[in-house]
Amino acid sequence: MTDSTVRPFKAEVSQLLKLLVNSLYSNHEVFVRELISNASDALDKLRFESLSRPELLPSGTTLAVRISADPEGQTLTFSDNGIGMSSQDLEDNLGTLARSGTRQFMAALEAAQKGDKPQLIGQFGVGFYSAFLVADRVTVVSRAAGTDEAFHWESDAKESFTIEPGERAEQGTTVVLHLKPESKEYLESFRLRQLIERYSDYIPHPIELLEKAKKGADPDAEESGEPGFERVNQASAIWRRPAKELTKEQYEGFYKHLSHDWEPPLAYRHFQVEGTQMFYAVLFLPKRPAFDLFDAESKHGVRLHVKRVFVVDNCSDLVPRYLRFVRGVVDSEDLPLNVSREMLQDSGAVRVIKKQITTHTLAMLEDLRKEDVKAYNSFWAAYGTVLKEGLHFAESERARIAKLVQYESSGAEGWSTFDDYVSRMKADQKAIYYAVGSSRQLIENSPHLEGLRKRGYEVLFMIDPIDPFAISSLNEFEGKPLVNAMTDDLKLGANADGSDAADAEKKAGEPEPADRKSLLEHMKVVLGDKVSEVRASKRLTDSPTCLVIADGGMAPHIEQMLRARKMDVPSSKRILEVNTEHPVVANLESAFKAAQDSDDVRSWIRTLYDQALIAEGSPLEDPADFARRLTALVQKASAVHV
Repeated sequence: MTDSTVRPFKAEVSQLLKLLVNSLYSNHEVFVRELISNASDALDKLRFESLSRPELLPSGTTLAVRISADPEGQTLTFSDNGIGMSSQDLEDNLGTLARSGTRQFMAALEAAQKGDKPQLIGQFGVGFYSAFLVADRVTVVSRAAGTDEAFHWESDAKESFTIEPGERAEQGTTVVLHLKPESKEYLESFRLRQLIERYSDYIPHPIELLEKAKKGADPDAEESGEPGFERVNQASAIWRRPAKELTKEQYEGFYKHLSHDWEPPLAYRHFQVEGTQMFYAVLFLPKRPAFDLFDAESKHGVRLHVKRVFVVDNCSDLVPRYLRFVRGVVDSEDLPLNVSREMLQDSGAVRVIKKQITTHTLAMLEDLRKEDVKAYNSFWAAYGTVLKEGLHFAESERARIAKLVQYESSGAEGWSTFDDYVSRMKADQKAIYYAVGSSRQLIENSPHLEGLRKRGYEVLFMIDPIDPFAISSLNEFEGKPLVNAMTDDLKLGANADGSDAADAEKKAGEPEPADRKSLLEHMKVVLGDKVSEVRASKRLTDSPTCLVIADGGMAPHIEQMLRARKMDVPSSKRILEVNTEHPVVANLESAFKAAQDSDDVRSWIRTLYDQALIAEGSPLEDPADFARRLTALVQKASAVHV
């Protein structure tokens, strides 16, 4: 057995750096965000150190980040007048992969147990290397605060870097990117301004961009033709300011800036959460839905910042899909991110933020409906279908969502909520009744509602294709069962013992309804596989027949819609209910007793079945055959009166 020897890992630095940079960042333009963030941290460090060493920050000094492009030299420069770096700092922070100067600085503060610490962004020590996404060589000149010496660092991200004495008139750091030929777009002022506004608009320090002199600008600058620096970022994160200091116009202006929408939002909500996760947020309800609102691949979510720095747009991890219409900003103080800041890392933290966003969004909707019904109806027209998805998918929020959904109703004009419906219920009514169909007119004229209309019971009309899916998860509302008037187990108001209230309405001595059992059995034989059952109905009062959905069956209009989309949907057999007291049925039974197997009886049975299909809005299997049977029936009936 030989003695073991501890040996260090070896690596090809150029390949490691290439792998590190290209695997962390899927989007090359983020180098702007990373370098601005580093500069911002340097400014924050200087300001913090100056509290104990005032000489580091003379009175009147303006801390800023400056960016300038040189198209002729093919260079892009980021400069700050922050804390700066010594020769050793350059070697430690830029010459050691994944070593973060910010992390070391924060660790030192923790060890010293200093009180108010600056909120710094960098933490993984790799953001600087994103510069090599667009540059084949990077030069850094830095002068540490409180010193007279400057140092020059340079590397092509291959095998080595150099450090030598340099020159810099003031403290701070200058990073010069010698751009690759394919990265020329970052020399354009418009492109740089776009990226600064996108990624770093709310950095608390001024971010200034070198612009060419413009006509009508400062006379001296115009005459000399010299360029000047213009501030690009707002540097004022509206979500971090107290709500009482802000006006409606400021919120609307920020929304338009954020969303590029020309209309103000329907509503907004501004809040701050402290505790295990501290974050700020402002949420908006756009007036008009996005064109891809119902696209399964569409992006949704809020804009995520960490300590004011933009991280990702459309962060769907923080917003449930049934609230995908919400826009806004979330700014976390301590949300853990992966090294590229492009993916959320800690699911526990995400759940906390997502829960709060959900809670506040629903509260915003509740307030909107309470304070401005007209505006809420506009919201509902645009996004009601989306919100109803939450009835199925969001079990924990189902009760709150149920109070927000609304439908057209037989009992009132306009929209009605479940609360509205309950307030109008009859004293003897035990359930909330609803009917599913393709249109209000079709449902209102449906024979299925005849028994409900007779008793004066209100019916909610569910005509949105998502309604059968959404309502299937909501069995009751505040203790009152929801009953589908189109299904086979309809009870028109259950008594305490479970019996049908209709039975209690019969007057003493009133004869029992005819059961016509033999006729119903024959109707099933004639119709065969077209129906699963033929039975006497308790819901019909004026119509001879109707088709009802068997337990677990699909509404016919939904079945038709899915088939139209080329989906393989099995046919669901429904139940034919017959009003055994209707004169047509009584006459049919007489004809059946006279000649049980006659062609006329079979034809009339098929005609009654087709009539039920027409009443519910379903297509006929053979319209031409129905027309022939109907013609023959009318001909015989008219001959009697000739």
